[in-house]
Amino acid sequence: MSIKTLAAVVTEHPYPDYAEWWPMGERFLGFMSDAITGQWAALTAGDPAALARLQGYVEHYVAAVYAGVVAPDLAARFAQGRDLAGIRSGEFDAISYAFYRDAFETLAARVEDPDGLALERRRFTRRVGERFFDQLAEELALDLPAGLENEEDFTRLRDAIDQVGAFLQSEGYLRDHFAFRFDVHLTHAGHAIDQAEADVLARLHEEGLIYALYEMGYPVILPSAVYLYHTLGEAQHHSSRTIEELFRRMGYAASETDDFDPTGYPSHLVVELWEIRAG
Repeated sequence: MSIKTLAAVVTEHPYPDYAEWWPMGERFLGFMSDAITGQWAALTAGDPAALARLQGYVEHYVAAVYAGVVAPDLAARFAQGRDLAGIRSGEFDAISYAFYRDAFETLAARVEDPDGLALERRRFTRRVGERFFDQLAEELALDLPAGLENEEDFTRLRDAIDQVGAFLQSEGYLRDHFAFRFDVHLTHAGHAIDQAEADVLARLHEEGLIYALYEMGYPVILPSAVYLYHTLGEAQHHSSRTIEELFRRMGYAASETDDFDPTGYPSHLVVELWEIRAG
């Protein structure tokens, strides 16, 4: 994958259906402020220019992607978790871009090995997902099983995932669609996957590996995810890291396949293929 400038990728991959911003939920924004800022602050501690740099990235992004302007204190408000009500989709998209760009660039200045850098960037996204899930699990009183031993456990898992999806949709992270499906019939990397939901438990116990499809309708950060992926090589994966953490709490390693590229999907239906392994 070639690394490009933001301006070049915006020209190649515009998102006109994101131009009209929609409202975001204050609960989601509060949880994200805590999760993202905590991890970013740990990386940039002692850097007096860090917050101003964030605001500059926010303003640059909104101008390049949306041909708009934002409040001069938007990054500071989000970082401090204050006055979050009223932040709209395009503003959060820009905030997410700015924090992750700064975090990824900070890591690049410290880690020279490409493989090591990719790992550290992925770890950053996972730490954010872990903290976000901590807050979300308490807010929703999620009832997770200790493992997937029987149909009752599987039903509890599905219910918990559906609760997470309903929250993400109601709070504006997903504008109109959420689904996490275990019925998977496709070919990936030359390998045919033919998995019925009714066979999931047996396959997990016998083979230690099952698949799922995660469908998202208009995820709010799709533009910035594409632009980060093609300028720095890694995206945020906010909701994916949240669900990944949900599975981890049950003792399973779960994530989207490594070759996922958000560029090739229409805004109304972004799809990730997931692999879920026994811990």
